[in-house]
Amino acid sequence: MKSCIFKIRGLDVCECEYHFVPLQKLFIKQVIKQMKFAIFGNTYSDLTLIYLKSLLDFLKKQGASVLLEHDLFHFLQKEQVSGLEAIGVITDDNFNCDYALSIGGDGTFLKTASYIGTKNIPVLGINIGRLGFLADVAVENMIPAVSALLAGELNIEERTLLTVESSEGVPFVHPFALNEISILKQDSSSMLSIHTTLNGEPVHTYQADGLLVSTPTGSTAYSMSVGGPIVVPQAGNFILSPVASHSLNVRPLIVPDSWVIDLEIKSRTKSYQLALDGRTFILNESTRLRISKAGFTIKLLKQPNHTFFDNLKNKLMWGVDKRN
Repeated sequence: MKSCIFKIRGLDVCECEYHFVPLQKLFIKQVIKQMKFAIFGNTYSDLTLIYLKSLLDFLKKQGASVLLEHDLFHFLQKEQVSGLEAIGVITDDNFNCDYALSIGGDGTFLKTASYIGTKNIPVLGINIGRLGFLADVAVENMIPAVSALLAGELNIEERTLLTVESSEGVPFVHPFALNEISILKQDSSSMLSIHTTLNGEPVHTYQADGLLVSTPTGSTAYSMSVGGPIVVPQAGNFILSPVASHSLNVRPLIVPDSWVIDLEIKSRTKSYQLALDGRTFILNESTRLRISKAGFTIKLLKQPNHTFFDNLKNKLMWGVDKRN
């Protein structure tokens, strides 16, 4: 069979069928070389250092470029890890990349999500923490998972976020939450009165230590610990869960995520605590809050054979029958 020879970037390439696969591999190799990864990590674990070194070596061999979150970069610098001169440093949200890798627990993943914001960058969560619902790739499977990512074998799940506005125009640096927005009393102060309006209709005044507004993603986090229901991540809902309610007949409430939630908080201390995925602000009781669905989502990279119900069964022992 006669071959037709042409040039790509100065290389002689045959377009006959026999040479198609090597040509395809050439293109794949070029694409990988152009990929940029942003890495965020837990700097409190010795395991982070061990596995991060192997990850950086792997990405270097693939020809990918790397950015490190500044705390993680200084952690590696302190440990005298070599090759850092070729790595960029993330000091704020002014960066871009193809993929983000979160190495730690769910707390690290939430921190990563706050950096990603509206950038539409898919995030792979690698677990060195405890349960790991968001960071659900076991750290010993990190390299195979990143290899699968490079091969285009991972799925993307979109997760809804909450956003909050204040009547006083309080400048929240990142007014979004992937898990929950918490309204809580301060320290040992008396309970709060939280006047709640749903989509313009006054519904209830919670007398409690606090109130959580959670996404389906956050239903297995703080909300579950105060008696809230488990909701599948794809559900279009928010969950309102009181914290230590003064009334036993007040239960968690599920509402559509298209609704707007208005809150007016009264406290004997004249102030209260607002937490967005754990990032805390102290606000005056005159500050009213409006919570709604954010105009963007966070994209999670998921292994195709790993489902939400696998997490429930393996990490929460959901549905386990002790009689068997």
